[in-house]
Amino acid sequence: MQIFEGIITDRGSKYAVSGGPCATPDEAKAFIKELTRRKKFAKATHNTWAFLSDEGAVKNDDGESGAGMIIVRMLEREDVRGHIIVVTRWYGGKHLGGDRFRHVQDAVHHYLAHADIG
Repeated sequence: MQIFEGIITDRGSKYAVSGGPCATPDEAKAFIKELTRRKKFAKATHNTWAFLSDEGAVKNDDGESGAGMIIVRMLEREDVRGHIIVVTRWYGGKHLGGDRFRHVQDAVHHYLAHADIG
């Protein structure tokens, strides 16, 4: 599990991105469970995630409507398979509107640029 914290701050909202190997929905559930064992991530407003399996895309918006699909599209574009990416947001009290989607993209870009995907 690779975690990059404090990568984006906007109007009080804070973002982190994490990921690791993942090939099935059960592995995704286990990954999220492991991530949220960290109290900070358990208290996050959203842990949005996605991965590409042999059967297709698997995603969960976790209340951040549309964010999972952004992750899916970026994984497809980079042809990253068998690897989950989770974008975590702690809500800061002010709505971000469409900027929240740009932040999801920026978080995934950060992960793809800095993580050891192998």
